[in-house]
Amino acid sequence: MEVLKLVGVGVVISIIVVLLKQVKPEFSLFAVIAGSVLMLVYVLNYFTSIFSVFTNIINKAGINSQLFSIIIKIIGVGYLVEFGASICNDSGNSAIGDKIILGGKIIIFAMALPIITNLFDLLLGLLT
Repeated sequence: MEVLKLVGVGVVISIIVVLLKQVKPEFSLFAVIAGSVLMLVYVLNYFTSIFSVFTNIINKAGINSQLFSIIIKIIGVGYLVEFGASICNDSGNSAIGDKIILGGKIIIFAMALPIITNLFDLLLGLLT
């Protein structure tokens, strides 16, 4: 099971971080970042399979591929913002993590404007 490997790596990294905090606390943040990147790389293969499934759905449904591209970018921004904010929170900088989340929400909203505009145009087309 893939999830057991992921959880196992997470637990091992957590133990390493706890041990480092006792011996060399200045290195514990680097261990958190390295472990987080390692786990992120581990699950990247799933993104490619998810992306191919959605590409097939988009092609079959005849949906504008630009809208799909925007949605994928929004999801990516969401994951990156969560990742960065978690690192900040783990290092004791929750105020910075909160600002990252706020900035990410604003960026996501700005990126979603073409989708909202397209949806609005579609609704107007149905009403007229």
